[in-house]
Amino acid sequence: MKQQTLAMAADKGFEQFRRPTKREVFLNMMDKILPWQELCAVVQPHYPKGEGGRPPVGVERMLRMLFVQHWFNLADEACEEALYDSASLRSFVGIDLGRERVPDATTLLKFRRLLEKHHLGQALFAKVGEVLQGHGLKVGTGTIVDATIISAPSSTKNADKKRDPEMHQVAKGKNWFFGMKLHIGVDSRTGLAHSAVVTAANVHDKHPLPELLHGEELKVYGDCAYAGQQELIASKAPAALDCTNERVRKVDGVPDEGQRLRNRNRSKVRAQVEVVKRLWGFSKVRYRGLHKNATRAFTALALANIYMSRGLLLVRVRP
Repeated sequence: MKQQTLAMAADKGFEQFRRPTKREVFLNMMDKILPWQELCAVVQPHYPKGEGGRPPVGVERMLRMLFVQHWFNLADEACEEALYDSASLRSFVGIDLGRERVPDATTLLKFRRLLEKHHLGQALFAKVGEVLQGHGLKVGTGTIVDATIISAPSSTKNADKKRDPEMHQVAKGKNWFFGMKLHIGVDSRTGLAHSAVVTAANVHDKHPLPELLHGEELKVYGDCAYAGQQELIASKAPAALDCTNERVRKVDGVPDEGQRLRNRNRSKVRAQVEVVKRLWGFSKVRYRGLHKNATRAFTALALANIYMSRGLLLVRVRP
């Protein structure tokens, strides 16, 4: 173990009345429950070995920096500056300014490009699912399907003088949105995401539906966009009961209260999907193109699943 420098000692603080901040508590908890060995094993085969050049930054350190970027919604340069500015972030990433610099924004950019090139966002998401199942969290027989629009800039004030060609616009109610859609399948018992698909915003919610099911469902929940899709559901999960919300009919101008009550009861289950969907504030794209944002989405879902399983995981790591 390396000897602590004065810079690291200063980060620990000598203030008599200092107390841990919410950020420090969160980072310490995530440090304990994240399966670092398994996640590093996913990236390591594709990571540069540093032969004939300068030694690369360690895989775990780059993953830690990437996760900080996700949790606090930072750009590459902003993430670098945040690490210089915050002792708690440096402690989580494992940087001692008395010995080394913070990995710069370009290094983080290259690491993200590596994940995108080898589809490692999806691989990290799958690995987290395997780890959680190994801890006893099994996929249940109920799935909640949902799609959310992730907004993209509609301005043409850029170098190409045009909008992102992979994003599209779509009408929702009386409003128009431009961007992409994140379709997810969430276990109705645990609230954990087990599948996801990224499309342009103009793709109807029903089209990725079979890809969001694991096939062993007995019940499928969803909003009114999935109404009347019994055939699509049966094509992947033959035993599943269609519990998606239905559009409320009117009889002589009066809404069907029975249908409204059934929708309300189903929505109590379906509401769980909003937690994982909005946990890290993923409501706007950060990059151009679907593939880059898909990698970000899968990584965010993997982190969300770990966070939502923190109760079980903290018990497992407690001495």
